[in-house]
Amino acid sequence: MAPVLTISTRLSISDRIQERLHQGKLTQQQVDDFQDFLHQVERDFLRHPIITDNAYTRWFQAGNATDEQLRHFIRQFSVFSNQFLIAALLKVINSPTLQQSRASREVLLNELGVIYRKLQATDNAQTFKTEEEKDREGDPEVVSTEGTVDGGICRFRAAHFEWLATVAEGIGLHYEEIGQRKHGSSTTLHFCDELQRLYGSDDPNVAEGASFAVENWAAAGFWQELEDGLTRIKRTRHPQLHLAFFTWHNRVEAQHAEHTLEELEAVYFKPEFDRAKFIQGGQQILDAIAVFWNGLEHDRND
Repeated sequence: MAPVLTISTRLSISDRIQERLHQGKLTQQQVDDFQDFLHQVERDFLRHPIITDNAYTRWFQAGNATDEQLRHFIRQFSVFSNQFLIAALLKVINSPTLQQSRASREVLLNELGVIYRKLQATDNAQTFKTEEEKDREGDPEVVSTEGTVDGGICRFRAAHFEWLATVAEGIGLHYEEIGQRKHGSSTTLHFCDELQRLYGSDDPNVAEGASFAVENWAAAGFWQELEDGLTRIKRTRHPQLHLAFFTWHNRVEAQHAEHTLEELEAVYFKPEFDRAKFIQGGQQILDAIAVFWNGLEHDRND
């Protein structure tokens, strides 16, 4: 089992790599070089200021955002979330192998409403939840954190943007007021454009670096800070808020981060892998993420 990739856990050689070494498919020198590279990734990605010190989400966690600040946050987050579909489609189109194309399609199709299908049968009793549990954990009819979209069912209301639209409705924002580029600030649109350029890059090394950085940013704790703040707001001011969009992402992102380590292991030892471009893609997308969050921090203090 690979380590969960958070800023508190050092990136290290997984059991998968140890097995390849044991089987003679990799040399000790190759494994040592890969460990050195993981140290560089940890230093350049996981210690990036937007991962270790996000001032906006730290403030948001306290649940003190005014209704105006909350609406601004949801509107900007909705633009990023909806425009991410373009970057995800570009990642599918530009995937250099069929296996990588399938991995990218897992992300895109789930975003669009194809529910993960568990490969092993589970106890049906687990699907019966109260309305409060559905809001906190996700309605089992439209959400799962495990499995594959291959053979999964598509439901309109399982699309991530529809979940976010229900959050927006709870604070007086309607569908036509969110998600589109015209609703984005300059800093939000910068992030969206960089996602397309880097995450969706036709250079597989840049795209891999950006993808690795994005997923590990997502797994590093900001979803928990957002969930904490929104939960406090729901309890104290807006009991009608639906939070499943945020709670589901908070639970699933650590799995996505682990998958990126598997993807890196699959491409690192190939002759065409370019370490410098991988690092470039990751650093540049983290800088763009910082522009997005720092823009929100500036807006709330303006």
